[in-house]
Amino acid sequence: MPKLHLTKVAFACRDLAMLQDRIASRAIAGEVRVPTRMRPKRAAELIGGSLHWIVKHRLVACQEILRFEDREDGRIDIVCSAELVTVAPKPRRAHQGWRYLEDVDAPTGGDDGSGLGALPPRLYSRLAALALV
Repeated sequence: MPKLHLTKVAFACRDLAMLQDRIASRAIAGEVRVPTRMRPKRAAELIGGSLHWIVKHRLVACQEILRFEDREDGRIDIVCSAELVTVAPKPRRAHQGWRYLEDVDAPTGGDDGSGLGALPPRLYSRLAALALV
């Protein structure tokens, strides 16, 4: 059965290394909690899927979604694995909050060998705007 995923912007992250440092600093017992205001309506379908991170208008990494937990302040924690897996970069517009991502549209894990992941974000954005990547 296809999995359902989420996308989320890594706010104020300049690059993948900064995102990796952020995740590592927030990891507790192999888990990372990502707070959100609303519980996804399709939360049951998301467990076992991934939270894909957007940095500089491209999907760059993901984490497995383990569960959702209510917080005392009324918000929701998306509890993810602390293991951040880099994926082949894929253009994606920035957005607020999170968005669903179907399994067929999700990038594959690991580098695809194209070298696109090594491009500076600004150059990648310009090539994407010209429909060259």
